[in-house]
Amino acid sequence: MKENRKFLEKDLEHALIDELQTFLLELGKGFSFVARQRRITVDGDHYYIDLVFYNYVLKCFMLIDLKVGKLTHQDIGQMDFYVHYFEKEERLVGDNPSIGLILCSDKNETMVRYTLLEDSKQIFASKYKLYLPTEDELKKELEREREMLEMERRLGEDKEGRGR
Repeated sequence: MKENRKFLEKDLEHALIDELQTFLLELGKGFSFVARQRRITVDGDHYYIDLVFYNYVLKCFMLIDLKVGKLTHQDIGQMDFYVHYFEKEERLVGDNPSIGLILCSDKNETMVRYTLLEDSKQIFASKYKLYLPTEDELKKELEREREMLEMERRLGEDKEGRGR
């Protein structure tokens, strides 16, 4: 999609569906498309999950919610609801826990950290780009992610050591 064009979530969804094969390959091995705008009904109220996939290698559902604006705590709560619903109503015996992915144009790491429960390992938020990053941008992003994971690992070790 053109970077400077105003677009809606449905426009992003249409573009992804139009390029579904490419998108599936970008997601990784084993993904199959299940639904677009998957309706779930709870107590007469209808909710719609933008995209639903199943990964036959990981044996789990992947729920994707698309956001064209900055990620909010309401968006994370909505995805948490979707994941819990799939755990109770859709997940089959032998399936692994469902994964929720929120693709947004901007996110605040601190807000994400405080909104998600500490034991929630199934919901992720990631910024999307409307263009392919340069090689230098990719290297910087990978290095930033590696440093963040290393810091989280060290914090986990520190907490474990203090808990004894």
